[in-house]
Amino acid sequence: MTIFTCILLGFLVVCAVAASLSKNLLNTILIFMSYSLIMSIIWILLESPDLAITEAAVGAGVTTVLFVVTLKKIHAVIKSDEETKKTGEGHGENE
Repeated sequence: MTIFTCILLGFLVVCAVAASLSKNLLNTILIFMSYSLIMSIIWILLESPDLAITEAAVGAGVTTVLFVVTLKKIHAVIKSDEETKKTGEGHGENE
């Protein structure tokens, strides 16, 4: 295996561990999206472009959009924004 492929496989392991340990749901979705993009690059390196296109479209595209819409529907993203406002971080409201 080439060095580039080994680096990509290392990134896959890091993404899998980071997604399982992340507390923020939005960050977990973004990590999952990067996992799918790295996996599609690996499929290209394995000379399987049909699987690479499917992984990029479904794994990184459609699934990510569905997860983000679900977070909006259950108001999980809004709750994390409200918690940030309550602590006074980021928006300069307490200045």
